Amino acid sequence: MVWSLSQLDEINVLASQTNWAWPEALQCIFRPRGVNLLMAASAEEFVSIIESRRIHTTIVDMDSEKPDGLTTIKIIRMDYPRLPCILLTGVVYETLLGEALRLDVFSVIGKPVDMRVLHEQLNRLFIKKYNSDVFAQ
Repeated sequence: MVWSLSQLDEINVLASQTNWAWPEALQCIFRPRGVNLLMAASAEEFVSIIESRRIHTTIVDMDSEKPDGLTTIKIIRMDYPRLPCILLTGVVYETLLGEALRLDVFSVIGKPVDMRVLHEQLNRLFIKKYNSDVFAQ
């Protein structure tokens, strides 16, 4: 099902809370577009926030989540199987890609994150899922 963002009052993206300049980097993409950035430090926080707010996509860091990003996505998928997820990882390997595919992850992006690639993936995701060009150049 494609949701039109014109019907929604706000756009919310939920991302992993990290110990690097990740939130500041995301704000460079989100703030000019009026997109709200919410941060979660654990799978439990992800679920708690998803239960309380309309979230349009998640960006999960494989390396900063406890126990790991794939487990976080598995937990999210239990109750929110259609919520788009982007996975960031320091090491891309075949088993990880296979598991991400099985979990219907929209995109796997290697770290360090090229913000242009992330921007392109967000644009693709929002056009496909929400028929919105909010992330268009």
